[in-house]
Amino acid sequence: MSAGKRWKLKKSVVLVGMMGAGKTAVGRVLAQRLGVDFLDSDVEIEKAANMTIAEIFQRDGEAFFRARESEVIDRLLDARPVILSVGGGAFLAAHNRELISRRGVSVWLDADLDLLWSRVKGKNTRPLLRTAHPRETLRALMQARVPLYALADLRVEAQSSYTIDDMAARVEAALAARTDVLEGVR
Repeated sequence: MSAGKRWKLKKSVVLVGMMGAGKTAVGRVLAQRLGVDFLDSDVEIEKAANMTIAEIFQRDGEAFFRARESEVIDRLLDARPVILSVGGGAFLAAHNRELISRRGVSVWLDADLDLLWSRVKGKNTRPLLRTAHPRETLRALMQARVPLYALADLRVEAQSSYTIDDMAARVEAALAARTDVLEGVR
């Protein structure tokens, strides 16, 4: 729980944004602060498929992966309110945005290119960055995706100087302004 304040989460909070924005790390801390469960759609997909995301992309392609991703998001939003981190491409699909809007609230963790690159460079777990020029690929992905991320219900800007706890506190503060999402309890 956050310092002295207790909350009741009324609907799921779905963290969206680019790979490397901190959705999983911030989501875990936020869930702990609010006393609710944390779920990660990518982890749930990997468990269901018994394969990594990269292996699914390689074997079945991105379209197959995106269809499974939508099914998993639908299932995860059908339960009690949680903090849910979704993959960077999940919010691009109109169907997913509609699902999230109907059953939860979307929060865009908005990080700039330099911060994202510092977090994802050198990692082999990002299938979309397995290109000859991964930083330029990341830049192109970001340029294409930002207009759709901007459709999120809330935006919380990330800074390289912020800790994970700082970001979780900033998301909590943004949510606290939404009485349809968080309710203070005694």
